[in-house]
Amino acid sequence: MTLTKTSEAPRALKPCMSSSFASDGHEFVLKREHALTSGTIKAMLSGPGQFAENETNEVRFKEIPSHVLSKVCQYFTYKVRYTNSSTEIPEFPISREIALELLMAANFLDC
Repeated sequence: MTLTKTSEAPRALKPCMSSSFASDGHEFVLKREHALTSGTIKAMLSGPGQFAENETNEVRFKEIPSHVLSKVCQYFTYKVRYTNSSTEIPEFPISREIALELLMAANFLDC
């Protein structure tokens, strides 16, 4: 996952990558497989051509700030890593300061 702040024009992403933008303009580029952990993002990127996001592999979240979206992206990686794992699954750390915002984002993103 990379984090950059951008105001430049959209660019083409590799088909295996997806880009998510937080409400404050930060861009998160992650593997498409990880982004599809979210039912909401999956519907936006995989559904029939009804969503512009399906064409650009970009999703913009006007209500999710970067400090929350960063943690969501970390969770996507954690989820992919430990799904069907035979190793002991460590606890996913969540700070109290963002717990409520993270819960609201997780509810919206269906993850």
